[in-house]
Amino acid sequence: MKLSERISAVQDRAQASGSNVAVLEPPRPAVVPPSQDGGVRHTPAQQAPLTPTYDAGTPSVPKAPSVDVFAAMKLRAASALFEKMGTRFNDAAVTEKELRATAKEELTRIIDAEQVPLTPEERTRLVQDVADDVLGFGPLQRLLDDPAVTEIMVNRMDQIYVERKGKLTLTESRFSSEEHLRKVIERIVSKVGRRIDESSPLVDARLEDGSRVNAVIPPLAVGGSSLTIRKFSKTPLTVRNLIDFGTLTPEMAELLNACVKAKLNIIVSGGTGTGKTTLLNVLSSFLPSDERIVTIEDAVELQIQQQHVVRLESRPPNTEGKGAVTIRELLRNSLRMRPDRIVVGEVRGGESLDMLQAMNTGHDGSLSTVHSNSPRDAVARLETLVLMAGMDLPLRAIREQIASAVNLIVQISRLRDGSRRITHVTEVQGMEGDIVTLQDAFVFDYSAGVDAHGRFLGKPVATGIRPRFIDRFEDLGIHVSPSVFAGPQNPATQTPGR
Repeated sequence: MKLSERISAVQDRAQASGSNVAVLEPPRPAVVPPSQDGGVRHTPAQQAPLTPTYDAGTPSVPKAPSVDVFAAMKLRAASALFEKMGTRFNDAAVTEKELRATAKEELTRIIDAEQVPLTPEERTRLVQDVADDVLGFGPLQRLLDDPAVTEIMVNRMDQIYVERKGKLTLTESRFSSEEHLRKVIERIVSKVGRRIDESSPLVDARLEDGSRVNAVIPPLAVGGSSLTIRKFSKTPLTVRNLIDFGTLTPEMAELLNACVKAKLNIIVSGGTGTGKTTLLNVLSSFLPSDERIVTIEDAVELQIQQQHVVRLESRPPNTEGKGAVTIRELLRNSLRMRPDRIVVGEVRGGESLDMLQAMNTGHDGSLSTVHSNSPRDAVARLETLVLMAGMDLPLRAIREQIASAVNLIVQISRLRDGSRRITHVTEVQGMEGDIVTLQDAFVFDYSAGVDAHGRFLGKPVATGIRPRFIDRFEDLGIHVSPSVFAGPQNPATQTPGR
């Protein structure tokens, strides 16, 4: 309906009710629609009249719904929806899709009954916002549905950042209050059997699609509740996707495929947000389908495509501080489950000792990730994590365990242009004295420079040095093309053993 027609309709209703309205000039109302990301900025909602307002004593014009009126309508529509839907919200027989479709039909009838002049765009936005608040995750729902968004960071109720293509941007989305944000956090964590309250003010959880969630509430979060969601792709990335992204090269993919099939123990190393879990998923896609795989994680994130998989997830303590099941306990138990492969989502404590022992006692082909900035740092971090197990082991014994257990370290990094690249594929060759010796098979070529947009032009290149484990490939009948190890023309990029 055009604005002039809306004004005429309001005048007709006003005259029918006995009011005297005079329109002296075309109206210039300040219409503030809700933000594009689904959030609405407003003060705490007040019960606002649904009919147009008039200034007392002077002729005026009807005003479009203000932000407060819009917020009040959302609250009343949500309350009415709860009354009409009743127990259907908790009916396990109703799918999420059916529930959302029914709720939108009810919302449309509720909003029609309000008889507030709204444009079709405003009406659609109102229905969507209320549906997201009641059935979804409020202003985060649109960001979760946006495939370009890879991470969502809520610093407080009125400040939400997102990551797109490796770059952080501030969105216009807002929560209506701290209480609204807390309800969304509780809705997320309750679905996976976790809890968050003053006695347990921080939690790690996951969404149904495997996206990683971390939440911190006051008193630990001083400025208000904080929520971080690292989204996972609805369709798991494949090795072809990573090659297209420039994360790795076809030659590197051929080598990694052979390493997984030859049952080499592989550690994926990298910093926070570099894509370690994504790369671990891709490596797991090389696992043979006729082997039994046991995955162990703090929160289930791996998207293993094979059928013969047992997924284990750690458990935090209950309200009495009891009942916790750690990664280390799950790892020990997995050894009794007849695994062909053990995949540990991440080692960050004493479980690293149990993992190394498993690798050294017949469970070859294990995969895991660790936080570090280089292959050499990965070895040092594993040493530190083993010491956290509480065993009074000499440093040389720990290094011998690492040199014997780990065959390959794959280092992945997020470069300053936002891209994620594999910067090292490094063989663990053994011990020389008290030092674990490493030898790079692939390194990233930084010498290629950057383009006009600041993106790196380089790619991982072979050093030209043939890894020692190639002899193992030949014994197992696994063929790797000689061109995989064809070194670069510039000998300066080759690195000696370290």
